[in-house]
Amino acid sequence: MTSAGAPAHPHSDSGFASARRAFQAWRRTRPFWAGLLVLLAAAPIIYFPYFNLSLGVLSVAMSTTAGAGSLIIGLTLIVLGGLLWFQPIIRFFAGCVAVFLGVLSLPISNFGGFFFGTLLAATGGLLALAWGPVDAETPGDTVGPEGEPGNG
Repeated sequence: MTSAGAPAHPHSDSGFASARRAFQAWRRTRPFWAGLLVLLAAAPIIYFPYFNLSLGVLSVAMSTTAGAGSLIIGLTLIVLGGLLWFQPIIRFFAGCVAVFLGVLSLPISNFGGFFFGTLLAATGGLLALAWGPVDAETPGDTVGPEGEPGNG
């Protein structure tokens, strides 16, 4: 009897391991990292316009008149990040809008959350534009090392 088809750890099918495999399978079918970066971009864009820094008796307020604009941009980025995860079919639209909002946040939201939000939104949006679903390959489509058809 050979162990070629046997699993490496036959008893490692715990709840955590199966949940991890299910999450990995889910993550590979959508632009996960693009959605995560777009979600993370919202944090500095929303936070810095409402930021107050106290240094002893000195209080520095970063509040601007564009606080509402920053809030709208940040909430829209949160929605776009969620849509990238749960509706990957609209990745092109969401990616274009994320890049646009990241650049738009430069003049509106304290230089786009001091460039952190802009960079995260632009990177996430470009990742969404570059992502494409993987075609399921059939077992007869594989090619061997010498260019000969493999047996799957």
